[in-house]
Amino acid sequence: MHLLDLTLDTPAQNLALDEALLDACLAHELPSRILRLWEVPSAMVVMGRGSRLADEVNLLACRTENVPVLRRVSGGLSIVTGPGCLMYSVVESDASHTKGNIDAVHAHVLDTLVSGLRAAGLDVMRAGTSDLVLASPDGSLLKFSGNSLRMSRGGFLYHGTLLYDFDLPRISRYLRQPPRAPEYRKDRGHDDFVVNLPIKQTPLREAIVAAWAARENLEEWPRERVDRLVAERYSTDEWNLSR
Repeated sequence: MHLLDLTLDTPAQNLALDEALLDACLAHELPSRILRLWEVPSAMVVMGRGSRLADEVNLLACRTENVPVLRRVSGGLSIVTGPGCLMYSVVESDASHTKGNIDAVHAHVLDTLVSGLRAAGLDVMRAGTSDLVLASPDGSLLKFSGNSLRMSRGGFLYHGTLLYDFDLPRISRYLRQPPRAPEYRKDRGHDDFVVNLPIKQTPLREAIVAAWAARENLEEWPRERVDRLVAERYSTDEWNLSR
């Protein structure tokens, strides 16, 4: 596994880079397995490919606080990220080991993350389709990681959030109650449902890198693809506010 520890300058560039990495891997222009880590310096909202803006995002609050709202290429519901939320992306151009099965891809990525976080002393587990959670003292499950998937031509992009020192009230300010939710959520609002991992940024990064055995740094990344995707997609209202 190759490691790309890279946060670009704008929200649009950061979303474009994930898609560009998948495209470049599938075109055999980059190594076949890449782990990317990134963390933006200010808050942003990222909607899923099929998310409906009015159903999931408080656009007025976002505009009042100058929080950009963008749309990613993968599925799932909207998320809020920013300082204190480590973003990770796993790109693989050959998913034959999962036989192209979506559930198998979820298990492959999330079980690897769980293994790495447990090795760092965190008692975490999977829940729902693609969440990672901690158990509270009363036994309820609290979410610290939401994840989403895009499969394409035998490969995949799998990426998500890892909350560790995030300003959690931002989530309920910028997002509405989700239109659908896993059973374990039990209709809880964001403030009663999400939690930060009890770990600092450096050991969290080290745990994720170790879990994926990402021993080689990726020296090059697809700059031209990123620029094209930003111009054609991620900087446009036609894409970001399309639904």
